[in-house]
Amino acid sequence: MAHGSQDTVAFRLWPPIAIGGPLLVSWLITLIWGDPLALGGWRVPLGLALLVVFIGWNGWSLWLFGRHGTGLLPGQATHALIEQGPYRFSRNPLYVGLLALYLALALLAPTFWGLMLFPAAVLLVRWGAIRPEERFLHQQFGRQYDDYMRRVRRWL
Repeated sequence: MAHGSQDTVAFRLWPPIAIGGPLLVSWLITLIWGDPLALGGWRVPLGLALLVVFIGWNGWSLWLFGRHGTGLLPGQATHALIEQGPYRFSRNPLYVGLLALYLALALLAPTFWGLMLFPAAVLLVRWGAIRPEERFLHQQFGRQYDDYMRRVRRWL
């Protein structure tokens, strides 16, 4: 599943599009038809907390990419299998972080429809990015990745 090179993943759907698409659609629905119910005041502290989690979690994950000399962005070359930091808890910490950002933005905007379309974002990133990435990493790292898959969950 390489993109003209054997060290990059050929995504079915670029991860920011897989996650951001449903959020954009939800904002459009909210703008056109409004929300059927108000989310309440609880949404702001929860949204801010999720935003802080995203910044710390994804910052840590990206720092590890840089430290290991592997591509920082989706589609860049993968030279190392990282198994420390957030990667001890999730095989996909960047996607977990982006999904936390999705929820933070849906809560802070606010958009009820964003919360309703969240499962679509999860399914799209799983189908469009995670599954091709898992196949690629298996091809790239073989048994080392298979062992990692057995030890660490896909999400959390």
